[in-house]
Amino acid sequence: MRTGGKILVDQLISRGTNQVFCVPGESYLEILNAFYDVPDKVKVYNARHEAGAANMAEAYGKLTRSPGVVLVTRGPGACHASIGVHIAYQDSTPMILIIGQVSQSTRDREAFQEINYQAMFGPISKWCAQIDRVERIPEYIAKAYNLAISGRPGPVVLSVPENILNQTSHVADTVFTRHCEPAPEKSVKLSLEELFAKSTRPLILVGGSPWSEKASANLLLFAMKNSIPVASGFRRQDVFDNNSSVFCGAFGTSVSPSLLTRVKEADLLIVVGSRLGEMTTQGYEIFDQKKTKQKLIHVHVDSQELGAVFSPDFGVVSTNENFSELLLVLDLPKNVNWNHWCKLLHSEYLSDFKPSFYSGALNLGKIFNYLNLSLPKDAVITLDAGNHTGWPQRFLSYSPERRQIGPTCGAMGYSVPAAVAAALALSNKQVIGFVGDGGFMMSGMELMTAVQYEVPLIIVLFNNGSYGTIRMHQEREHPGRVIATDLQNPDFRAMAIAMGAHGELVETTDNFIPAFERCLRQKKPSLIELKTDINQLSTRYILKPN
Repeated sequence: MRTGGKILVDQLISRGTNQVFCVPGESYLEILNAFYDVPDKVKVYNARHEAGAANMAEAYGKLTRSPGVVLVTRGPGACHASIGVHIAYQDSTPMILIIGQVSQSTRDREAFQEINYQAMFGPISKWCAQIDRVERIPEYIAKAYNLAISGRPGPVVLSVPENILNQTSHVADTVFTRHCEPAPEKSVKLSLEELFAKSTRPLILVGGSPWSEKASANLLLFAMKNSIPVASGFRRQDVFDNNSSVFCGAFGTSVSPSLLTRVKEADLLIVVGSRLGEMTTQGYEIFDQKKTKQKLIHVHVDSQELGAVFSPDFGVVSTNENFSELLLVLDLPKNVNWNHWCKLLHSEYLSDFKPSFYSGALNLGKIFNYLNLSLPKDAVITLDAGNHTGWPQRFLSYSPERRQIGPTCGAMGYSVPAAVAAALALSNKQVIGFVGDGGFMMSGMELMTAVQYEVPLIIVLFNNGSYGTIRMHQEREHPGRVIATDLQNPDFRAMAIAMGAHGELVETTDNFIPAFERCLRQKKPSLIELKTDINQLSTRYILKPN
C-alpha cells in the first residue's frame, strides 16, 4: 500500500525526473513527505516565489527537452505560477504543474484558497485536469508526460485534492511508452526539389521547439552545401550556429533593417519549426500574404499550426529532425544566384553585428564584444524581457552548444530564476543571466535560491532607473510625456552581498573586464550592476536631450 503522494512521486521517478522546483504548501504535504525518502533520486529545490519556481521548471524544459516539474499550493500559489505556464504555452516548452487542491469534502464551497483550475488554466495549457481517485494517479501522470512532449510541446496542469494524496492504494505503476513522431511523406521530396529549382533567392527561417543537435547539424550541412541563408526566429538563435557562413541574423525585437528588407525580396521561404508568431513576423507584416512574389513552405510538428496565420504554398507535418533528414537527400542543382544571395545576407549580418560608436562612460558594445569572445562555447545565456536584451540578442553569437534561454512571450522576471535552473541542471556550464532593473526587482530574490544551493552563476543587471521598453514607446508615441516608467532602485551590489552573493558595480567600460573576471573566480553566485544611460533606449536608438 502506498499513499497518493508516494504513488505520484514514484511516477515522476519512473519517467526520469531527477529534480523538481517548488514553493512548499500544506495542500501537498504527502508529496513532500514522499520526496523526503528519495533524496538520491530527486532533488527538490524550493524557490522564493511560485513564479520563480515555475520559471525554473520552464527553463529546465527548454534546456533538456524533458518536462520541467513544478509543485505549488492551491489558490495564490497556483495564481503566481500561472506566469510560467503562460510562458511554457507560448514558447512550446514541456512542463508539468502539480497543484495541491482543497479536499473533495469541501469542494464548491469556495473553501480556503479554492479555485477551479480547469477554468483558470484551460486556455494556456495543453491539458488541465483534476485527479479525483487515488488509483488513477499513474494514469494521469503518464498522460501528462506524453502530452507535454508530444506534438507541439507545452504545459500540462494537474490538481490533486489533499485527501486523495492521503489515501492509500495497491495500484501498479504505469509503463512509459515512447510515441511515434511525424515525418514527411515520400511525395514531399519531389515537391521540394521543384520549388527550390524555381527559386533564385531562397531563405530558411528556423524556430520553435524541439530542436535536437542532430536536426541542427543536418540543417547546417544542407545550408552550407547549397549556399542557402538561414535566419532564426525571435529568441531561437541557438537553434543554428551563428558563426557559420550562411547565418544571416535573427528576427524579433533586435532584427536588423537589412534583414527585414531581404526577407521581402526572398522568393522562397522555408520555415522550419516556427509558429510564425507576432514577434518573429514583426506584427505579421514581413511576409507577402498575397503570395504574388513569394512561395512559403511551412514545416511544423503540429498540423494545426500550418495555415493558422499564413497559408503556405506547401505544408509539411514533421518534426524538425525528420525534416532535416529529408533535406540531406534532396537533389538540388548548383545555383550561382544562391551563392551570391547568401554572401550578401551574411555580410549584412556581420556588418550589423558590429556595434556603432558610443562616446558615453559605459560602452555596452565593447562590453558585449568582449563577452562574445570570452564566454565559453557551451555557455548558457538567460534573457529577461526589456530593451536591454537587445545587447545580448544582437551582439552575442549562439549555437546548439551556446544556449539562449529567454521567454518569447515577453514575461518580465524570467532571467534570474531561469539562470538558477540552468546552473542546477547543468552544473558544468558557465551560466550568465541578463536582466533589467525592473525585471530584477520582480524576481531577484531567486538569487538567494542560487546562494542556498551554491551555484556560481553570474547575473548582469542593467540599471537605467526606468522601465526602458515602455519609456521608449512613450517617447515614440507621446514625446516628452513620460509617466509611470521611472524607477527608484536600491543599491543592487549591496543587496547581492546581503544575500551572500558576490557583488560588483560597473560605471565605466574599463572597469567591466576586471569585475567580470573577479566574478568568474567566485565559487558562489555573482551580480554585476551596470549603470547604464537612461537615454540609450535600445541598441539602435539614443534619445537626444533637448
